[in-house]
Amino acid sequence: MVLHPDVPLHSALFTKITAAMLLTVVVVVVVALVVHRCMMRRCTSTRSLAGMTAIVTGASAGIGKETAKDLAKRGARVILACRNQTKAQLVADYIISVTGNKNVVVCLLDTSDLSSVRSFAEEVLKTEGAIHILVNNAGIGGKEIQEITCDGFDLTMATNYYGHFLLTNLLLKRLKESAPSRVVNVSSLAHFFVWRLNLKDLNFKKRSYSLLKAYSQSKLCNILFSLELAEKLRGSGVVVNSLHPGTINSEFVRDEMVMSWWRKPFLLFARIMLRLLGKDSELGAQTTIHLAVSEEVEGVTGKYFDECKEATSSWLAQNSGLAKALWEITEADVQLAPSEIFY
Repeated sequence: MVLHPDVPLHSALFTKITAAMLLTVVVVVVVALVVHRCMMRRCTSTRSLAGMTAIVTGASAGIGKETAKDLAKRGARVILACRNQTKAQLVADYIISVTGNKNVVVCLLDTSDLSSVRSFAEEVLKTEGAIHILVNNAGIGGKEIQEITCDGFDLTMATNYYGHFLLTNLLLKRLKESAPSRVVNVSSLAHFFVWRLNLKDLNFKKRSYSLLKAYSQSKLCNILFSLELAEKLRGSGVVVNSLHPGTINSEFVRDEMVMSWWRKPFLLFARIMLRLLGKDSELGAQTTIHLAVSEEVEGVTGKYFDECKEATSSWLAQNSGLAKALWEITEADVQLAPSEIFY
């Protein structure tokens, strides 16, 4: 190598080392992306759902929308249970147009509001003679500043957990009458971030609140809820499972989730990583669809899934005693009446 007389040797060496390091990083990232993509699995079942009825909460966007579309494509009557009816109707029209299944309807449901949950359940029980699949998918990523619902719950906990707990219980009689039937609860790998579940303060009224704490806890509760419900329903023909859909490249990471100026770089980094490693919504819905339709999981209950296969949840999420205690507290919190208990 011939150097320009004005260029120090160490400067040229530094440039070569930097270039080599950048090349190494690029190679590592490319390999990681290839491996990551190869690990992503799809639901392979071709099962028809003709004559069946499915409910998908939060079906107006993301993996809920893709789940509803897949179930409709299989011939099911699909109820899009959504907070924004206008947006949901556009999705229903789209699903009808691409699947040819005209049996796709929209019903109002805000899982953060228990009165809305009860109204939805009452309407569905009047109009639907059977419910074969209930996909509890609706969820929010959380709020930087805590919001409390009209029922006195943390908004994230209410939307992601309390609403689905009440909804499932209110529809349980019909699900049992329609057996074999399935309940699918969308959780998240984020449940691993919870090291201790404070049953006396599920809504962060006495302890410090953070977006991540609320979101992670709500997803842990979804798994524990599934665990206890599966135990209560053994032998009934209703199976209950939970899942991690994967890291989704969607609207989930949005500006209003992070308001502090010093966190903006973290938001930008998260978006870049989602672009590189995240699934699109169609791929992200595959494990949900797998649990809703696949013959492979017929009779399987109380399990946690990732990439269309059974996976290991956190040690806390496997604690049956904790699941039972959480159930009892939640039942009291949502004021489940004796006439609403069907397990």
